Amino acid sequence: MQIQINEPNQDDAKRCALFNLGFRPFFLGASIFAVVSIASWMLVYFSYFTISVTNITASQWHAHEMLYGYGMAVVAGFLLTAVRNWTGIPTFFGKPLMLLFMFWCAARVLFLFGSALLSWVAMADLLFGLMLIIAIAMPIIKARQWKQLAVVSKVILLWVGNIVFYLGCFGVLSSGMLYAINGAVLLFISLILMIGRRVIPFFIERGTETRVQLKQYKWLDISILVVFIALFLNIIFIRIPFLTTLFAWALFALNGYRLFNWHTAGIWRVPLLWSLYLSAWLINLGFLFYGLQVRYNSLSILTLHIFTIGGIGLMTLSMMSRVALGHTGRDIRKPSRWISLTFAGIIASVLFRAIVPMFITQLYTSWVLIAAIFWILSFSIFVVIYMPILLKPRADGAFG
Repeated sequence: MQIQINEPNQDDAKRCALFNLGFRPFFLGASIFAVVSIASWMLVYFSYFTISVTNITASQWHAHEMLYGYGMAVVAGFLLTAVRNWTGIPTFFGKPLMLLFMFWCAARVLFLFGSALLSWVAMADLLFGLMLIIAIAMPIIKARQWKQLAVVSKVILLWVGNIVFYLGCFGVLSSGMLYAINGAVLLFISLILMIGRRVIPFFIERGTETRVQLKQYKWLDISILVVFIALFLNIIFIRIPFLTTLFAWALFALNGYRLFNWHTAGIWRVPLLWSLYLSAWLINLGFLFYGLQVRYNSLSILTLHIFTIGGIGLMTLSMMSRVALGHTGRDIRKPSRWISLTFAGIIASVLFRAIVPMFITQLYTSWVLIAAIFWILSFSIFVVIYMPILLKPRADGAFG
């Protein structure tokens, strides 16, 4: 597959801004889909609507769409934008970006109808993943930034995971859906740890009123990487419960020490900082409960939602909020006054979906509904705030 990426010109900055840079369509699409998908799931969960699926459960359909649907859209938007910054080489824009986005949209819309059109869903979804890999790998290879290929490798693994999911759906690979979903959660957490290590300290050092220099330790970064790889391999392939607990708690301790070093009082006055920091701690809390669920199996679904809502959900929402402002030429120090409500809503969502049910189990379905309402409200507010920003050209008149 050969795709020509031409240099943008000044006229491009004034045309359809939605396809000027990857973050625009994918952040908008992801946030709208976050509302539609969870609203649809609640209709299915409470039996107001039945989704026709074969070889998979409705909950696996829901998990796939939140991970490989919502999650991959945010990854696409972020990396198409970040790789352009890292390499100085244009990534997809205009028609190639539109085609990439259309593949993602087609898979999401078709899968809302269940498995009746599964072949078309799989084709669109896997073409989207393959095009995304090419789109981010080409500039990195051209610029010879070989270290950045570590990020590409994780996107490739997510694409392989999606193949495994569909092989399970078609009955080719037994338990393919479980491998794909469990693997995707860990891969997204891995991506967040990798990219978060780069950007969160950078944002904190430059985003607080008082300049700070955060402590960083190479031994700590290497330790977290090695232990996480060990946890991933054990969970997916080896499956020794004791090792799962050991590695998960080791990550909780190591990552907790890293986050302790990243703390400075000034972050609590900046919503775009405290949201990132809290989401990082929620991921760390997920490691703690991941170790506990080996002994208490009832914690598994709650641990999953600490990772997905509190970690992936809050982190991606916070990153989208910041990236969209910065890359449209707007002041990142002056976000909408409503943005704090979106972050608070996601925190409330993870509390009601994962924490409260640990102590008050008899109202479980009520907590699920309340969590969903907070999630939907948060992303609805985000869409209202950011749709004009993502549709309009940059405030400074530049392309992007």
